[in-house]
Amino acid sequence: MNFRSIKRPTIGSIPLSLLVALFILCLQNLTFWNEAFYVFGGFHLGFYTFAAAMTLLVFAGMVMFSVKYLIKPFLVLLLIAGAMSSYYTDFFGVVIDKEMIRNAVVTTPQEAGPLITAAFVLHILIYGVVPSMLVCMVRIRHRPFISKFFVNLAVISLCLSLCIGLIVSNYSGISSNIREHRDMMAKLTPFAAITSAIGLGVSTYREIGIVRAPLGTDAKLGPLYAQAKKPVVTVIVAGETARAMNFSLNGYNRETNPELKTLGVTNFTKTTSCGTATAVSLPCMFSVYGRQDYSDRKARSTDTLMDVLRRAGIDGYWWDNNTGSKGIADLVNFASLTKQKNSPLCKDGECLDDIFLSKLDEKLTGITKNTVIVLHQLGSHGPAYFLRYPEEFRRFQPDCRTPQLSDCSREEIVNAYDNSILYTDHNLAEVIKLLKKHQDSVDGAMIYMSDHGESLGENGLFLHGAPYMFAPTEQTHVPFIAWFSDQYAQLTGLDRSCLQTYADAPTSHDNLFHTVLGMMNVITKVYNPTLDVFAACRSTAIAAPIAPES
Repeated sequence: MNFRSIKRPTIGSIPLSLLVALFILCLQNLTFWNEAFYVFGGFHLGFYTFAAAMTLLVFAGMVMFSVKYLIKPFLVLLLIAGAMSSYYTDFFGVVIDKEMIRNAVVTTPQEAGPLITAAFVLHILIYGVVPSMLVCMVRIRHRPFISKFFVNLAVISLCLSLCIGLIVSNYSGISSNIREHRDMMAKLTPFAAITSAIGLGVSTYREIGIVRAPLGTDAKLGPLYAQAKKPVVTVIVAGETARAMNFSLNGYNRETNPELKTLGVTNFTKTTSCGTATAVSLPCMFSVYGRQDYSDRKARSTDTLMDVLRRAGIDGYWWDNNTGSKGIADLVNFASLTKQKNSPLCKDGECLDDIFLSKLDEKLTGITKNTVIVLHQLGSHGPAYFLRYPEEFRRFQPDCRTPQLSDCSREEIVNAYDNSILYTDHNLAEVIKLLKKHQDSVDGAMIYMSDHGESLGENGLFLHGAPYMFAPTEQTHVPFIAWFSDQYAQLTGLDRSCLQTYADAPTSHDNLFHTVLGMMNVITKVYNPTLDVFAACRSTAIAAPIAPES
């Protein structure tokens, strides 16, 4: 068969733009229209006006690009991007904003793998590939350049005029609803995602060549630790995707912390995260900047907590069972534990978090200096929660055994997630037991804080990464747990009963930087004792820190 002899259908560039606009708006934006329907109170004039205005605006934007050699690549890009973003928005309620895209850029194939399911591929084929093939197949009829310029300009002007007229006719209703429900506009597929990607690209370009400014150049070890008979070791466990409300230590109606509750930990019940995704929260946790002042550019251009500790003469180690340190540990000892091939704890490039334990046991055996060790967990990262715990921790059943959450009931999803929290409880308990095991040679402490929480179907949302301004508490309320050996408490004059009186006080990721400096008796102007959670419960025997820089 001679395929060249097949007569392809012909269509004008403007009608094609209209058809694709209607396809994207009607079939790739179900979540967007569902939310708009709710926001505008159903089938009322306000909803119809908003829908018509949005259709005209999208159509006008497409006509702007309906020129020869550009229109087909442009439409295919919109269709494929729309198919991808609509899948995650429709099935998981995920908003594809700049930080979500940043998180996707730095993820690993192993972490992203569970998201690429048969349902995802089928969705992309139906809503992206097939319509793209149809766009590529048709012949597009173009007018001469001058004629095309004026016709397109007339169509664009008419659409924008009608759009503005519709908005003005119901300005108070439309503007107030958009202001109060910014999350609705963030779900307009794929235009919100493309805008976010462009914004990320611009900000990343501006960050090229950034030189990290030194921080805490005056840092030194305080006299208390300098004279200590044994090295002090603080283990920081950076949790992943653990939400506080599923910890029984916080009153959850399931026993998800059976081991920690017997080990004398201090649990802080009201801790909030800096972000809702690892790419934001993790570097923010180890940054001197609080959430209100934090930005990716600031973090990249300023030394981290690990650098200040290093300047004070403290050994620093970052062991990673996740996607890296996001630049936090660039200047300290770093080891990724995910590539181990012969461990029964590892499979397909991912390891269970108990992978830390043998290495920690070995390290504690030979420590001779004050040391901070960071364990960056894989934790409860979804949607494949069932891969985050071994068979013996399948306590809550039936548990969802697939990353395709739409194939599971909400009860099964929660069961799988709770099993992952149960395993995290075990992992933290084992870290504490190792510090106890080596108490004759080190004075140990552990601090655990998760990077962000997780949505498990509340209000139709799953996973994490919602824009912070309207992120649900499930994604921002995180666990924060501390444990101190008797020797550590005695050395620092730490009153653990005093800490319990602060357990229900508001805390956040803002506190980690200064709390760890206080824990390691680091004297520096960048230390702010008002942000050190434990400062009020230490004996006055500890050296008074230098006043923080203004």
